[in-house]
Amino acid sequence: MTVASAAGSDTGPMTALAAVRPAAFPRRWAALVAVGGGVIGVLAFPTVGWWPAALLSVAMLSLAVDGRRARTGAWLGYAYGLAFLLPLVHWTGVYVGPVPWLLLCAACAAFFAVLGAVLPVLARVPGGAFWVGAAWVLQEFLRDRLPFGGFPWGRLAFSQATSPLRWFAALGGAPLVTFAVAVAGAGLASALRAAWPWRSRGVIAGAALALAVPALGALVAWPLGPAPDRDGRTERIAVIQGGLPDRGLQFQDRARQVLDNHVRQTLALARRIDAGEVARPDLVLWPENSSDIDPYRDAAAYAEIDRAVKAVGAPVLVGAILQGPGADHRRNAGILWSPTTGPGARYEKRHPVPFAEYIPLRGIAEAVSSDAKSVTQDMVAGTGDGLLRGGPVPLGDVICFEVAYDDLVRSSVSAGAQLLVVQTNNATFGHTAETYQQLAMSQLRAVESGRTVVQASTTGESAVIGPDGGIRARSGALFTPATLLETVPVRSAQTPATVVGAWPEYVLTFLAAAGVLAVITLRRRRSATPEPPPPAAPARDQAMVTT
Repeated sequence: MTVASAAGSDTGPMTALAAVRPAAFPRRWAALVAVGGGVIGVLAFPTVGWWPAALLSVAMLSLAVDGRRARTGAWLGYAYGLAFLLPLVHWTGVYVGPVPWLLLCAACAAFFAVLGAVLPVLARVPGGAFWVGAAWVLQEFLRDRLPFGGFPWGRLAFSQATSPLRWFAALGGAPLVTFAVAVAGAGLASALRAAWPWRSRGVIAGAALALAVPALGALVAWPLGPAPDRDGRTERIAVIQGGLPDRGLQFQDRARQVLDNHVRQTLALARRIDAGEVARPDLVLWPENSSDIDPYRDAAAYAEIDRAVKAVGAPVLVGAILQGPGADHRRNAGILWSPTTGPGARYEKRHPVPFAEYIPLRGIAEAVSSDAKSVTQDMVAGTGDGLLRGGPVPLGDVICFEVAYDDLVRSSVSAGAQLLVVQTNNATFGHTAETYQQLAMSQLRAVESGRTVVQASTTGESAVIGPDGGIRARSGALFTPATLLETVPVRSAQTPATVVGAWPEYVLTFLAAAGVLAVITLRRRRSATPEPPPPAAPARDQAMVTT
């Protein structure tokens, strides 16, 4: 038996992929939903830190662009990106004015425009929630790298430091967490779309997916959760937060005071050790910029640091600014300083922050903001894997914003780091959410790597984070001196995320790009296919069955 379909009733894959389904909202509401989704997304990040808001944010963007053409989706995605980024990173303009902040957000929102254009295209492919997740990974893949090394702040994964979804980081890194959040958000969007008009099957299926993904994350914690090494090794660490007055960008003019504060706090710890009040730590951690005076060139700075290290009787990781290699260059370094042999192993920051630690397009930058002229020396990128040996434990050093970059953190763990430290200076961001957002990244990195992560800040917040992402100790108030003492586990076992590296991100990014290209190709092929001639008689419009 042969079945001939009616003329024009093409039900093949081309039609399925090329069709544009009805929009979830009238056009006049779509922009409002997109902007609202961006604002709600901010609530998932510190200081609010309500992680389910990330799922709702993803759902609202999906609904806003649902059924739209790619061009309309791009504008809606851009509106979403601005509404999300402007409040999230408002701290970038605290001391330098609104222009750099607005330019940064305008540039980064372009990647959300790409996302907005891609989502309605991939919605036509079977298994829509998977493709939504892949599209979000694609967006972050691009934004993490472009331009000038990218700006990964605000990745979905970084909103999940306290959620069950964080455990996907141990399996496939931060990109897999982003994927999981977006898939759950797509499930929520599907449930909301089916709620009006009410379709119980769609509501149940979408809600089940939105709930199942976090539940799966909690289950992942059982086999992948951190366990101590067989020998149960621990190290006693001290974190020194020197503190300084809230003076914004002017902290650099008080380099000697910043160094003195960290020396003073270390000497106070040494007196407590000598008095028998606390045990001597195995390792002491100073933050980034704890010595903005190059100790290799300034004898007084060298002597002051050396005196503090000898007094405490343990290796100290010193954050220092080093001059060179040229007159207009400097380097941001972590120096492992021994109480017996002095400065030893050194790590130099591999990803200086553009327009802050070095100025690309200097002429344009100085025309936009006069503060660019204050950066008279460009920071030179270091090399290596971030691993420091010579202390009581192989140490992975990450300096400030580097914690946002997957490869920079992973490289030191892959090289053998058993403890991670994030040296940071948050003085230039005042009393804002920046330090807490960075702390959430450190929490996720702890789960991802299965390592204790110590965040040492000049002004706060300093913290000790266990391999499960939980905060074991924190300094509290900002711009005050503090000392943290904690016994922490050290581990050599590697998580699956460390073993597989960037492959989950590469695969999901490739699939998203391939899915978009497949839909576009099929649509073009269909549009190039001539329409069949009109039927000669009404009878031809009916399905004909021949035997």
